[in-house]
Amino acid sequence: MTIKKIKEELINHIGKNATIKCDLGRNKFEEYDVVIKNIYNHVFIVKLKNDELKSFSYTDVITKTIKINY
Repeated sequence: MTIKKIKEELINHIGKNATIKCDLGRNKFEEYDVVIKNIYNHVFIVKLKNDELKSFSYTDVITKTIKINY
């Protein structure tokens, strides 16, 4: 998967719900229910249920540090 493909998928899902699962290492995971807010050159911004904003890089997706389910 390339950064261009990831951006295209995210652009198609701006404003929609998604689930992001983060691999923290040592069998530890965090899962977030989010709304995709903005797309930038190196990162994308999501909004959590508690109105907190969180950013992730496209390389997180490529290296499978995070997984996005739309």
